[in-house]
Amino acid sequence: MRQSQVVGYDGFELDGVSVRAGERTRLDDVSLRIPAEGITVLAGASGAGKSTLLRLLNRLDVPTRGTIAWRGANLDDVDVLAHRRTVGMVFQQPTVVPGTVADNLRLAAPELGDAEAVVLLETAALDADFLDRDATALSGGERQRVCFARALATEPRVVLADEPTASLDPEATALVEQVVRTLAEPGRPNPVGWIWVSHDSRQTERLAHRVITLEAGRVIGSVS
Repeated sequence: MRQSQVVGYDGFELDGVSVRAGERTRLDDVSLRIPAEGITVLAGASGAGKSTLLRLLNRLDVPTRGTIAWRGANLDDVDVLAHRRTVGMVFQQPTVVPGTVADNLRLAAPELGDAEAVVLLETAALDADFLDRDATALSGGERQRVCFARALATEPRVVLADEPTASLDPEATALVEQVVRTLAEPGRPNPVGWIWVSHDSRQTERLAHRVITLEAGRVIGSVS
């Protein structure tokens, strides 16, 4: 069961965060709060720093300068694997491994039973019969929903999503968006917060409870 105790601010806090790669500054002195509820969209043009910011929140990258806290705890002091069970991530390209869909879900939760796996699939708008299907034979939209189900297998508080519908057709995109909206509903038991990277203004209008806009590595706007 998800840990309910909250220490400090319930979300991410960035204080003076910069990321440099050689001569390039990817993020420049970002101070920001991102709550662990609802759907927060990180908006901006390509190269604005959206994906860099998202990767920092999952400890895939670390800042060159500044600090990041999650629910009051400095990420430098948090066990990486434990953190990634609480903060899941879905990438632009849906990655599955050879084997069944059930095998892929159990990469995240090895003790996952079939009944629990079916609930995850249904949550991600997939039928129970997907459980025994070859994951590598699925369509792009189906693979992405399997990746969503896999991210949810650890009962995360927040899921980070890096343009997860960019390579999907409109029908698959609509299904994924509906899953996200449903999971983020505040009245539902254990709602899942989302931090979602997008440069699609129409998708942002459909999904966002709040929008954080970046440009050239800096936050230039935040609207709830």
